[in-house]
Formats: sequence, C-alpha cells, structure tokens
Amino acid sequence: MADVIYVGKLKSVLLAGVALALLTPSHHAAAQQAADGATALEPIAVTGQRQESGTGPVDGYVAKVTTTGSKTDTPIALVPQSISVIGRQQMDDLGAMKTDEAVRYSAGVFAQPFGEDSDTNWFYIRGFDATQTGVYRDGMQLYSYAFGNFFQDPYLLERVEVLRGASSALYGGGNIGGIINYVSKRPLDANFGQVEVGIDNYPTAFAAFDINRVIPNDLVTKGDPLPPVWKYRVTGKIEGGDGNSDREDGFRGVIQGAATYSPDAGTDLTVYANYQHVDQKHGGGDFLPYYGTVKSTIFGRIPRDENYSEPDIDRYDRRQAMVGYELNHDFNDVWTVNSKARFAYADLKEAQLYPFGWNAFLTAPGADDALSRIRFDHHTESYSFTTDNSVTGKFSTGGVEHTVLFGVDYKFYGIDEVQASSVGTPIDVHHPDYGAAQPGTTPYIDEWVKLNQVGVYAQEQARFGGGFIATLNGRYDRYWLDGDVKNTGFDRGPDYSREGGRFSGRAGLGYEFANGVVPYVSVASTFNPLVGANLIQRDTNGDGFADGTFGRTAFKPETGVQYEAGVKWSPTWFPGLFTASIFELTKKNVVTGTTSPTTIQSQLGEVRSRGVEFEVQANLTENWKFLGSFTAYDLKIRKDAVAALVGDQPFLVPEVLGSAFLDYTVTTGALKGVSLGGGVRYLGKSWADQPNTLRVPYATLFDAAARYQWENYKISLNVTNLADKRYVSGCQGLYTCSYGEGRKALVKASYTW
Repeated sequence: MADVIYVGKLKSVLLAGVALALLTPSHHAAAQQAADGATALEPIAVTGQRQESGTGPVDGYVAKVTTTGSKTDTPIALVPQSISVIGRQQMDDLGAMKTDEAVRYSAGVFAQPFGEDSDTNWFYIRGFDATQTGVYRDGMQLYSYAFGNFFQDPYLLERVEVLRGASSALYGGGNIGGIINYVSKRPLDANFGQVEVGIDNYPTAFAAFDINRVIPNDLVTKGDPLPPVWKYRVTGKIEGGDGNSDREDGFRGVIQGAATYSPDAGTDLTVYANYQHVDQKHGGGDFLPYYGTVKSTIFGRIPRDENYSEPDIDRYDRRQAMVGYELNHDFNDVWTVNSKARFAYADLKEAQLYPFGWNAFLTAPGADDALSRIRFDHHTESYSFTTDNSVTGKFSTGGVEHTVLFGVDYKFYGIDEVQASSVGTPIDVHHPDYGAAQPGTTPYIDEWVKLNQVGVYAQEQARFGGGFIATLNGRYDRYWLDGDVKNTGFDRGPDYSREGGRFSGRAGLGYEFANGVVPYVSVASTFNPLVGANLIQRDTNGDGFADGTFGRTAFKPETGVQYEAGVKWSPTWFPGLFTASIFELTKKNVVTGTTSPTTIQSQLGEVRSRGVEFEVQANLTENWKFLGSFTAYDLKIRKDAVAALVGDQPFLVPEVLGSAFLDYTVTTGALKGVSLGGGVRYLGKSWADQPNTLRVPYATLFDAAARYQWENYKISLNVTNLADKRYVSGCQGLYTCSYGEGRKALVKASYTW
C-alpha cells in the first residue's frame, strides 16, 4: 500500500499550465558595478557584469550571471530559457527554513504540495514533478528514487536556481518541466563570520554559524614572490523542538567544510565535505480523505494539526554525507578546464502509521468517524557518484564572438531498499487513542537497483550581427539500468535490466537591444532515464487474465520536446530582471496506472503542458525591493492506459499561481535599519481526482516580514500564512489530501563580523 501511496506522489508528475505573457524587456547590459553608484554605461559595464561569478553571492534580489542554463558564467538575460535565481538575502528576507520555501515567489514552481513535510523538499515545475529527477547541487544531479533521496538544508546554500524547461542537452537527464540547482556556499575572498539563532511558534529552535577565513600569504609561504593562497569556510546548524502537528518533534544537525587552494590567478581547487543527521517523528496533515478536509462531513472536518501515527512506533532517522571537489584552471586567455566530482551516501530508516481513508472506506459522510491506517516502514541506502569534466574556450572569428564548451560526465545512482507494510488499527478522528497493539509488517519490496550513465556534450554560444545571441547544444548519452530483485513475502518477479542511448539538443536565438530588451526563442529535447520497472502480471495460458505470476520490464527513459518564446529585460537604471515566456512541452513515456487484468503499471502516458509565465526580481531603489510572478497552465493527458483519462488534467497541481512581495528598508533618520515587507501568494484551483470530478478550491495567503539591523546585529520576524488560513494544498485521489501549513512565526537574531 505504501508503494501505491508513493507512486501516487510520483504520478503527480502530471501538472499544469495556461495563460498570459507580458512582453516586458530584459537586458544584461549596464553594469551596476559594485555599490559605488558609478554611472558609466560603456562596454565596461558588460565586462563588469561578466566578472560576477555565476556561483557567488547575489546583490539583493537580483543576480546577473548564472551557470545553471549554460554551464558557463552567462548573463541570465542571454540564456534562451526562463531562469530564476534566489540568493542568500532573498532566502533570509523570506524566512525560508527549507529549500522548497525559498521558491514560493518564483514563477512556474508549485512547492510544498503536501504541506509542511519536514523531511522532503517538493517541487513541481511547469506541471511536472522535479523532486526526484530534477534536483541538482552545483550542476550535478542529486538523483533519487522512492525514498532514496538527499535532503538539503538551505543554510548551506548561496543560491537556489530554477531553470524552467528541458535541460537534457546540458545535464543528460532531469525533469522536462525544469530543474532546481542548489549552489553551495564556497570560500570567499574576505574574512567574515556569522552566528544566528532563532525560534518559531511550534516551537522549533535553531543555532547556526558561518565562518570564512583567508590565510594571509606570509603565513603560507614566506619569501616566495607568488605564494599560494588558501581560504576556507565552515558552516553548521543544529535545530530541534516540536513541529507543526501534535506529537511531532525532532532534532537535526548539519555541518559543512570547504577549502580553496589558489596557487596562481588562474587556478582554483576547492574540496568540501558535509554531514547531516536527522532524528525526528513525523507530523500529520497529509494522507487524509477529501471528505473531511476539502469537504465537511457530519463529523465536521479533520483537525489539521492532529497526528494519526503511533508515537511509540513513529521514527525518521537520516544519516547523510557528501564529499567532493571542483577544479578550475586557465591554460591561457582562451581555454579553461573545469573538473568536479562528488560522492554522496544516505542511510534512512523510517516507520509510521498513516491514514488511508475512513474506516468504512467512505467517500461521503457516514456513521464511522474513525480513519483506517496503514503501517509502513522501510530501510533505504542511497549511493550517488557524479563527475563532470569540461573545457571552455572564448575567442572571435570573422566578427563572431564564440564561447564553446566540450565535456564528458558520468553519474552512478544506487538504491538498496526494503519496504514493508500491513493494515494497522483504526483511529478516532477527534479523540485519537494511541498505544493499540499493531501487526508486524511484511516486506513487499526488497531490491538493489543501479543506474550508470555517461554522456558527451558540446555547446556553442555565439554573438554576432550587433546583438544576436545563438545558443546551440548537442549531447549523446548512454545508460545501463540493473535491478536485483530479492525474494520477499510478495513475489515481485525476476531481476530486470535495460540499456540504451539517445541524442538530445537545444537551439536558441535571441537579440539584445541597446535598452536591455532580449527577445528569444528556443527548442529543446529531453531524455530522462528512470529507475524502476513495470510489474507485469503474467497471462501464461492466453485467456486474457493474470494467473498469479509476475514479471518485470524496466522503465524506458522519459522523452519530450519543449518550445519556448519570451522576452527578458534587465533595466540599465536599476538592478532588475523581468521575464515573460510562453511555452509548450510534451512528455512521453509517463508512468501510469492501469485497469488492465495483466498489467499493474505501464508506460503509455503522454502529457502536454502549455502555458505562460511572468516574473520580476528587482532592487528598485536603495530602499525598495520587489518580487512578482504569475503562472497559468493548460495541462492535458494526451495518452494513458486508462482511455477515460485522456483529455483530463492531472490532479494535485493548481492551474494558476501568482505572488508578489514588497520590501522597504529605511536608510536614514531615527528609524535607519528598519525593514518591513509583505507578500501575497495565490494558489489556484486543482483537481482532486482522476477522472476530474472533484475540485480543491483556491487559496490566498499573506506573509509579513520585519527586520532591524544596527551595526553588526540584526533581528527579524517572518510570519507566513498570516491569517492562519485553513486550506488544502492538494489531493491525489479521495484518500490522499494534504493540509497546507498554518500560521508560522519565526524570530531570528544574528551577529556578523
């Protein structure tokens, strides 16, 4: 059953889009060079912008350069796809304590569809689930499958970047709707430190530190004319306390260290490692029936802060480690080599009871106010190794400025998992009584699955004709998937394997006007190898019905194509980025359920997402900063094993998303250092089931922020869902709805030096 529930979350891989494109201009031009207010608008402005690192700190809310859409330091306005960069200050101002909270004000992204969910960061981009195959860190994929994921704490990050649309030509996989790229905090060129503490109203408290040091040259090598340079950064955080729901509590700690060695001006070698431990009890608020959450029953509604697990059984224990390096070396003024690799390991043990409909499996008000429960546990070990090696060249020929990139990358993902479940005892909705004896669990999955993939790629970014920018990408990948299925109480069938290869590409063309407006068009194909297999019930006697034996067929890679057109504008008189885009993308080989008597899962699915997005990130003045976004989709199932679903919209995801956040800082007078901010988020209606018969209503949420900074001290207050609105964030059928998080107030205090 737990497998069914999780597959339900995977099936949220279908989502939505429709709407409106505001053709506002965008530009990478004039350089807003440091903070000295220089107004020179010559080509030096562009040079200054290009000197900004695509992985470094962001000034206010507006980043100018990114590596996520090109693997090279490229002005965001010149990438022929829609991109959002959420920097450290924006995360802090919004009070983001999880990475999925950081993207709440970003276009095209539906985050936290299952409410708070403290152990997983959930992202849906342009209608498709990016949680498993669409999450990257420092440009290398953090692949995950089932419960074999890698949790990331935002305090370790400098940026969270959203690349919307197909990205296989760059990364050899990834969700077709878009990817999330976490950019790690790296050692910087100045000595600084920060300590921070905070507490919310649950209460959960935390303490964190971030220390960066540059070792003086004369302490490294005395007497050398060009001594080597070392810098290092250590970041850590501990957090613990109660959670959003009753009987939810826990502790988590994470520490990260990084050191950079720069023997000369053209060479940097960074090595890093981090370790995380999470020990907590689950919260409630999800896996709840539609009638009792969205719709009231004769018993009223199910309390949103109640917890229907068993305190003596409930457990979530994660131990996770990563280690890696990144090397950059300039051979000369033209060619630069980049090499990076990372190994990650996670060991996760989890146990809980979760609701699965009313005790009588009612879909309408009835006479039994008890919830059925499933007992579930698993032990999952995940292994990830990735490496990416490339060479970049910058040169001119015949009036064309070239930036070329050639590379080869490799990734390995392995998951060793055992999942087990049983039917637990019912529990009263309004007066839960804990401690009833629970049956033991029976394994239904016990397997070791390995995915190997190697790819070679090339990219050309060409500037010509006084303003044209052409981007061409080509890539070929080869993959090998092997599943070792072990015997369990439920026969899952024999081992399975699949191998294959495919080309993917991207072509984009834009034109940069002198005022900073950059209209663009692009087309990109996608290729996304999947872990897992169809479970086939065999028909050995040919009568059209299953005979009780099973077979396995490894999933084929997802494929698809995206078309996008848009316009970006980076104003010359204030730092800002305006983006409007319209797109259509189709995803094939979607894993679906079926009512066939011989097949439990199939890959007959095809889903089309068509829509528009608009986003603003702006440091309007020294005092004002603004975020705004609007997204609308038309998401349709084009093919499915269940013919009746063709033409429907996938459940869970809203059809329309919108947000706005305005921040004002007093810079003079008696109130100097005071900042006030306010935001509004709109989650449109979504479907609760398939076929589409039941709706989840829209929700409008308000956020507020206040800060006071003097000298090296800062205190802040963030309140999300200010009105404490009760709402359902989404449903995946009649028995799997989730409450959105209620009011949360977070107070923080920090000291920097």
